[in-house]
Order: sequence, then structure tokens, then C-alpha cells
Amino acid sequence: MSLRAVIFDLDNCIAAADEAGEALFRPAFDAMRAANRGQLSEEELGAAFRDCWRKALDVVAREHGFPDEMLEAGWRAFREIEVKQRLHGYGDLAELASLPQARFLVTSGFRRLQQSKIAALGIGALFDEVQIDAIDEQPRRRKLERFAGIAARHGWRSAEVLVVGDDADSEIAAGNSLGMPTVQVLRPGIAAAEKARWRINNFRELSKLIPKIHSRPAQ
Repeated sequence: MSLRAVIFDLDNCIAAADEAGEALFRPAFDAMRAANRGQLSEEELGAAFRDCWRKALDVVAREHGFPDEMLEAGWRAFREIEVKQRLHGYGDLAELASLPQARFLVTSGFRRLQQSKIAALGIGALFDEVQIDAIDEQPRRRKLERFAGIAARHGWRSAEVLVVGDDADSEIAAGNSLGMPTVQVLRPGIAAAEKARWRINNFRELSKLIPKIHSRPAQ
């Protein structure tokens, strides 16, 4: 099997989702707490807000049973949030520039927030293409559709496109569904998932793993 491209996730893969500081999401958390009106306990709210650093708001709302008013309040607030300071990402991003494969960044979240993170990181030049699966825009094109579109547009087979990310239920699941090889990056706080075909701790390990994947016969 010959690897033609690598698709990367952003949050908790390229950079920690909370690198900008916990205060970044405070306006949204305050808005949702005010709209909650006691329907979720403080313990339940705390668990939901922690999940907001790892998952999209619509997923968190569904999993934690947000009332409609609470989701709407959070949605309005999140649409206005953006990172305004410089971000650095994880310390191994320089490894990506040495990869011979085409590189793509596909991230899910609110458009303004994700665009501001990418700009604050200054990582645009590392990728041949950047796509944002904006949850606040319709029609929405989710990661699975975007991954398939990248492969189809370039004439690559699924087995020739590697997916790298942290979330077993997002990019890893999408890659698996399409028959793409998947690698989970176990950044701090990320639990290992059996869904990923390979697991690494950093991009230095990815640089060593790719030649091994490259030499495997297609399955």
C-alpha cells in the first residue's frame, strides 16, 4: 500500500483545545448556566462543560440532555468566541513538514473559533489544504463526507489516505467507515481507543510509523 496523503485533526491533535486558557469558553458557559434554570445540577453542568473542550457543542448537548434554551444560549455565545492571542500547539509540529505525503487539516467546530485557532497557530503553510466542518453553517459537510471528498477529488483509494487524530468517535470513526487507516494520537488526557488501527504519543512516532504503514499490503 502506498500512502498518498495524511488528514489531521486540530484540537488535541495539533494543539490542546484549552491552550488559549479556560477563560476562552467562559462566556458560553455563563450563558448556558443562566439558561439552565436548575434543570441540570452543578455536577452535571461541570461534566458537560469539561466535555465542551473535547467535543462539538451539539454532541455535548445531546449526550448530556441540554434543554433547548440552554443549547441555544450556548450556541449564540460560541458563535462569537475567537482566539486573539498567539498559540504554539504541541512541541512536535515541525515533524509534519518532513512528511512526503500531501497533508490536510480537517477540523470541526464553530467557524469563527476554528479559523481563529488556525490563524493563532500560524500553521496554514504546513498543510496543502485546510477544511472546517462548521457546525454553525448549513448544509453541513461532516468529516466523513470531507474525507471521502478529498480522496475522490485526487483519485486516491481509501487505503492510500491516513487519518490522524485523537477522537475515536469523530475522525477515527469516519476514517474507519471509509476504509482509511487510522492513527490515534494520545495527547495528555486522551484515552486509548481500540477503534484506531495504530496509536502514537506524538508526531515523532508518526514519522517512524508511516514508513511501516506505507509498506503494508492493502487490506
